[in-house]
Amino acid sequence: MSSPVLIEVHEGVMTVTLNRPEAKNAVNLEIAKGVAEAMRRLDESDELRVAIITGAGGTFCSGMDLKGFLDGEIPVIEGRGFAGLTQGPPEKPLIAAVDGFALAGGMEIALACDMIVAQRDARFGIPEAKLGLVAGAGGLVRLPRQIPIRLAMEYALTGDLIDAKRAYEIGLINRITDGPALIAAKDLAATICANGPLAVRATKKVMTEQAGWPAETMWQRQDELIGPIFDSNDAREGAAAFAEKRKAKWTGT
Repeated sequence: MSSPVLIEVHEGVMTVTLNRPEAKNAVNLEIAKGVAEAMRRLDESDELRVAIITGAGGTFCSGMDLKGFLDGEIPVIEGRGFAGLTQGPPEKPLIAAVDGFALAGGMEIALACDMIVAQRDARFGIPEAKLGLVAGAGGLVRLPRQIPIRLAMEYALTGDLIDAKRAYEIGLINRITDGPALIAAKDLAATICANGPLAVRATKKVMTEQAGWPAETMWQRQDELIGPIFDSNDAREGAAAFAEKRKAKWTGT
């Protein structure tokens, strides 16, 4: 029996594939456990810089496994949330590569990522209200922070789907691709991997936390996070590489 979560690592990029194509990659407890473990590995490994999460069989994820839900299975991991991700994203960059559908919990997985790359025919949506449910794994709190509130309200209350073109127009996704989303996501990941790993990690932390910072402490909090970067070996290496017109050799120190 194949694993419900497949892991591939290549040149600093971890690709995490939800692997239940027969169920449109619906999230059960085994998927949640596998994703949570992958996110732990991502943050703890010095060799890994960026991760991509995608789905097998031409679709991203149809949401929570409702058959499992009816049997009492809740695919939530303590400290990580639904699908082992939505309440505890990794400290390093995470890209969603979306083909087919990202619905309900599937869209909430994508919303928990830092960037989204989608195939042109992809569709997004949080249709939980149509089923008498609520998008409680991030749909109702992340969506209005990522697109205009009135649009988020409409999509949440109607449950209507959003095509990739519209998702790009309203700033929900980063890139649209005619080919498989994973190929474009790997190109984006490679660009990030070429940058200083300490700088990338600190940059993500500032950008994800700054919204909650009071104005009077904003600069102090930023300085606390980025100050060590300027004193790092990588900062000196980056400056030297630029001056010498060569590729930097990052050590993560």
